[in-house]
Amino acid sequence: MAEPLSLALLGLVLAAVGFDLLIGDPRRLPHPVVGVGQVITRLEAALNHGSPVSRRCKGALMTALVVLGTGGLGWVSITLLARVHPWLGWLAEGWLLASCLAIKGLRDAALAVATPLASGDLPGARRALSMIVGRDTVELDEAEIARGTVETVAENSVDGITAPLFFALLGGAPLALAYKAINTLDSMVGYRNARYLDFGWASARLDDLANWLPARLTALTLWLGARPSAGWRSRGALVATRREAPRHLSPNSGWPEAMVANLLGVQLGGNNHYLGELSERARLGSPHEALGARHIPAAVRLMHGGWVLFLALLALVILFKEVLT
Repeated sequence: MAEPLSLALLGLVLAAVGFDLLIGDPRRLPHPVVGVGQVITRLEAALNHGSPVSRRCKGALMTALVVLGTGGLGWVSITLLARVHPWLGWLAEGWLLASCLAIKGLRDAALAVATPLASGDLPGARRALSMIVGRDTVELDEAEIARGTVETVAENSVDGITAPLFFALLGGAPLALAYKAINTLDSMVGYRNARYLDFGWASARLDDLANWLPARLTALTLWLGARPSAGWRSRGALVATRREAPRHLSPNSGWPEAMVANLLGVQLGGNNHYLGELSERARLGSPHEALGARHIPAAVRLMHGGWVLFLALLALVILFKEVLT
């Protein structure tokens, strides 16, 4: 297994990025995150009962088991295969790293909404949006469909791309897999409702901690990557994002969402409905333009510029470390 923050690991990560951009997640190959989700489902059904204190303790135990088990299983798999032949270890780690990334998947999912939306096919756009968001979509108009997609691209730029890259370069595939386990736990049990408020507390807090630095670095690299094309909007986007991001319910999601909103000159946030229940989200950005289909590919371009610069900055850190040592 490659050493943390090494040129060898950087090469593996670059190969994984290339694989994800070209192929994405082949449906025929088993996906580690799917397996993690199945384990979480079974553990939650077995453990999520009792008093609030009991649920918190058992939820914390499940979180520890899933995160440590996922990272540990990745490490054992790579180590055993490397003992058979070094190239098997490299190939296994590269594939596991690629499975932690969702660059192509996020782009394709966003454009799958933009294409019917641009042609006026609102039912088709709503169906495509329902595949990537949890909110109700059956009555959304063009602006709301675009908002949901742009918000998804912005938020998932962190947990689907930059945060896995960050942890991959710090600790290879095992640490990247551990991060994906944290993220999957949060997406499955990190809700503030009667069922998960106590049981998912540890998962939600750990996800907040893991994403704290990547979210803020992503906002910065989104801004840096957009400056040549965003024109006058980029001048105030950094200040506006620092002011607006804390309004978001999540301590991390507001940073990429606010930055994308300010760079595009649109307003994100507002009223969402989940199974008919109203949920009001903080407004981020200023509505210089009405949201529409054209803002979805624009958000995807911002996403690409952001993760490329994010990776470039991490690569510079590694090169600087190599020079010093």
